[in-house]
Amino acid sequence: MIPAEWLKHAPKPRELNQEARQKWNVFLSYRSVNRTWALSLYDILVELGYKVFIDQCELAPGEGLIFRLSDALKKSQAGVLIWSQAASESKWVFKEYERLETMSTENPDFHFVPIKLDKTELPEFADSKIFIDFSSYPDGPNGGELIRLVHGIVGKPMDAATVKFANEQNESALDAAREIDSAVRNGYPEDIIQLADTDSLPWRTTPSLGSKAAESLIKMKMYTEAISILEKQEERFPKAVRPKQLHALALARTGQKDDLKKAQRMLGKLYEQGERDPETLGIYARTWMDRYNQSGDDSDLEQSRNYYAEAFERAPDDYYTGINAAAKSILLGTEKDMKLADDYANRTLDIVKTSPWPNDYWKTATVAELLLIKKQYEQAGEMYAAAIKMEPKSFGNHESTRNQAIKLMSKLQPKESEQAGILNAFKHLKS
Repeated sequence: MIPAEWLKHAPKPRELNQEARQKWNVFLSYRSVNRTWALSLYDILVELGYKVFIDQCELAPGEGLIFRLSDALKKSQAGVLIWSQAASESKWVFKEYERLETMSTENPDFHFVPIKLDKTELPEFADSKIFIDFSSYPDGPNGGELIRLVHGIVGKPMDAATVKFANEQNESALDAAREIDSAVRNGYPEDIIQLADTDSLPWRTTPSLGSKAAESLIKMKMYTEAISILEKQEERFPKAVRPKQLHALALARTGQKDDLKKAQRMLGKLYEQGERDPETLGIYARTWMDRYNQSGDDSDLEQSRNYYAEAFERAPDDYYTGINAAAKSILLGTEKDMKLADDYANRTLDIVKTSPWPNDYWKTATVAELLLIKKQYEQAGEMYAAAIKMEPKSFGNHESTRNQAIKLMSKLQPKESEQAGILNAFKHLKS
């Protein structure tokens, strides 16, 4: 539950006008590259009592996209568009900005609040619009900017006391995030565990800091400790999706059969509840791959590929689900599946290209995997090594990446020397 001392500064959602057929307090627009951040915002707004429309969660593959978006906008009181350098490459961002801007122009009661996640200069079409700057909060909304955003959604200015409180929360939340980053960089998981026991207001306001701490521990293969933090988050924020996703991921990564069953039950429940965003589908697909590793049953592998493919079709600019749909198709190995693999790989290459992505482990590792799939083995080995240098202490991520490469090579059959070039990037890991 969000603390009372924070709630007294946060406006309640406006009452939905049934005569105007209003269904949503806020329409949330984002691209899949920013999905975890968007889901954190979704969690907070839902916890505050807002009815939130999220395009990639509410829309099913093949639906009339333009019609559904237009209909949802007409039934919304406000719109939030998440802007970043990565999202700016999407044509949909510009189209949705235009729709939201038109809504705010035609309807004075509709409040349009653009927010940005990095220091990218605003596009020309947005020069006259005031953005809320979340560039200091890459792991999820928190601090004073979150208070400003909620006020923007309801169109209410902040009083002097709220402005002072917002500034104080900015300082506290940013300091906590820096402490987690420092612990990760120094390789001290015990510091993260100690920080997670902190009961200061930024930790109690949103699940973003707890989720950041748990995700850091998962990367460091501290699964039991991560689960302990996430269970506390789920108790404190029962409506939040992100802690449940990470809880399932940590369970799946323990390698224990009973934990895998627990993870699939959690994710299956989210799926049936309609939480079918790319992140939930991606983790769910991963558990089916883990199940395949235990069973050897190709139907489990196919289920994994199908969930990744569903996520990729829902968000065709999402490289993570695209590369996994391609990889799992290769592992299935039929002529039809190999054709699907080639299609998924080509579409994913259009997103990530063939160069390293500075300070982005997973995106760079994805480039490496695509090069492997394309049988460019020497370049793939160099790219894997480049990714590892970006996060030298994330051993859990390294191990997961290596295991995937080994599986792919078992199907692609590179020469022994070519295999050695790939595996050399992972020589710091145990066999």
